[in-house]
Amino acid sequence: MKTTARVLVALAVCLALGACTKKVKPDDNTNTNNNSGADNGAQTNPMADDGLYGPEDLDTDECLRQRVVYFDFDQDGLKPEFQAAIACHAKYLRDRPSARMTLEGHADERGTREYNVALGERRGNAVSAAVQGSGGSGSQITVTSLGEERPTCLDSTEDCWSKNRRVEISYSSK
Repeated sequence: MKTTARVLVALAVCLALGACTKKVKPDDNTNTNNNSGADNGAQTNPMADDGLYGPEDLDTDECLRQRVVYFDFDQDGLKPEFQAAIACHAKYLRDRPSARMTLEGHADERGTREYNVALGERRGNAVSAAVQGSGGSGSQITVTSLGEERPTCLDSTEDCWSKNRRVEISYSSK
C-alpha cells in the first residue's frame, strides 16, 4: 500500500510541475520554420508559440520597430516597401485589442502651412487605410497631422526634405 501511495504522490508532483511550465519564445537564431534562408533578407517576426504579438514585441520585433513610413514629394500613396511593416502593425492591433495607435502625418517645408497640414492628414489616412486593409481595427487608430511643424531635418536639401515627408506610428497603450 505504501508503494502505491508513493507512486501516486510522485505522479501528482510530476503533473503539477508539468502544468506550471512556462512557454518560451523560440530563439531569434533558431529557424523553426525550415525556411532555408530563401527570403533574401526579409524581416522575421519572433512571436510567442501561439502566434500572437505581445507588448514586448514592440521593442524586440524588427518589423514592429519600423514605425516611420516615408512618402514621395507631394504624394500620399504608400510605397511598396512599407507594406510588410504595415501588415505587422495591423496584426499587432488584432492581437492586442487594448492597443491604441496614433498616426502622425508630416510634410516638408515646401507648400503653404494649410496645404502641408492637409497633406500630412492624407498621408496619415493612407497609412490608416492600409492598416485597416490588413485587418487592423479603425477604432484603435487616431490620425493627426502636424504638417511642416515638426521636421526631423532642418536643411533645405532634397535628402533632408525626404526625411520630413513621413507618418510616425506610435502606441499609447501596450
